[in-house]
Amino acid sequence: MPTAGGGAGLRVARVLSRDFDGRSETSLDPDLRVFVSDLVRPYGLPLREDLLRAGVGHAYGEMGEALLREALAPDEQVDLLILAFDIPDVQPGRSASVHLSRFCPGAPLAFAICDQGPAAAFTALRIASDYSRTGGCRRAVVLAMEQTALHHRPEQPVQLPERHRAVVLVCEQSEEGGAELTVRQHSGPDVDRELIPSGLKELGPDAELLLASDLGPGQPLTGVWTELAARLPVWQRDGRPALVAQLDPGRGRLSLLALPAPP
Repeated sequence: MPTAGGGAGLRVARVLSRDFDGRSETSLDPDLRVFVSDLVRPYGLPLREDLLRAGVGHAYGEMGEALLREALAPDEQVDLLILAFDIPDVQPGRSASVHLSRFCPGAPLAFAICDQGPAAAFTALRIASDYSRTGGCRRAVVLAMEQTALHHRPEQPVQLPERHRAVVLVCEQSEEGGAELTVRQHSGPDVDRELIPSGLKELGPDAELLLASDLGPGQPLTGVWTELAARLPVWQRDGRPALVAQLDPGRGRLSLLALPAPP
């Protein structure tokens, strides 16, 4: 629970990414059909009977368990866990975020963010940083996950991920006056990437840019975070600031994560 007084914001300490093969047994659970049917009935959308019969998809709980075991040491207490996803889970009868909190030292507060497309993980980081300033969050984990199976036919074409993938961002409270992550999100019919140069300018002339659209469409939600997992250690070693940016034209939303240079 939050303590009295304020605290510093968060910094991204490390990022891990992992792909998962195969499928989860829960993809054959009859409750999945019930859930998807209830989900699409108001919109008159058909089910993907072929996927439901075959048992396709990977449960976020299973993916997250493996990644958290790798990302956290037994003595690294976590105060907040946020799961960010877009494609529905194949185990809808269980709260994946609450389940995954049991695999974190400290039994953190846990909840999920969805229905925001690729902006979900940016929103999770913004909430985590704001929460840390209450003084009740010294370490937070944000899990960005996507699995490949959509068990109904969408009204409009959507970009599905090519692989089951989970990414964990381990965020720790920065020292007083130290570098803190900052998330800015812009929405509107006219929002575009022209806002990115000003974000870079604020970080200084040596700032690096990680732009999601440069990575291809294979992993709409997790792709940019997988790339961050590869680049962050180099930026930290070299003391370089960076801006992570993702534009979702369909929703008219631009998300920017500023990572100041480490002290």
